[in-house]
Amino acid sequence: MYDKILVPVDGSEPAALGLQEAIRLAKSQGSTLRLMHVVEDLAAYANPQASLLSEQLLATLRAHGEAILAAARQLAQKHGVVADTRSVEIAGTSAGEAIVEEARRWPAQLIVIGTHGRRGVRRLVLGSDAEYVVRASPVPVILVRSATTTKQPDAGRGNTPPR
Repeated sequence: MYDKILVPVDGSEPAALGLQEAIRLAKSQGSTLRLMHVVEDLAAYANPQASLLSEQLLATLRAHGEAILAAARQLAQKHGVVADTRSVEIAGTSAGEAIVEEARRWPAQLIVIGTHGRRGVRRLVLGSDAEYVVRASPVPVILVRSATTTKQPDAGRGNTPPR
């Protein structure tokens, strides 16, 4: 049984699917959700001297994150699930690292995270926070794949249909 479930949300389809799964689990087990949004200060990487622009961008990202968290909390409450929210700001680290740190700090007993299910070059170029969370998490992780992700057969491995 999981009493405390951490759910990263970012407004994407995979995150929404992860949230739906977490709500279903929480409802069946009487769990509490912690809905987490990571705000990444991308401008700090590009040009630290552009502080005014950086602050405006950061304020916009914060407001967008708060809206995402409010909508996620409202959905959980609509289904009778207790949920709190946490917004975390990062610069110079990854969202995956922030998620793992929050799981330790809270402490979560389970992480439910949506994933795009990228493979190959797209995963290498874009990175994978979900993959990092799976590798580094101190607790079990449930990955919920995007419904629009289709599994492409690897060359030389046959054409096995998805399960």
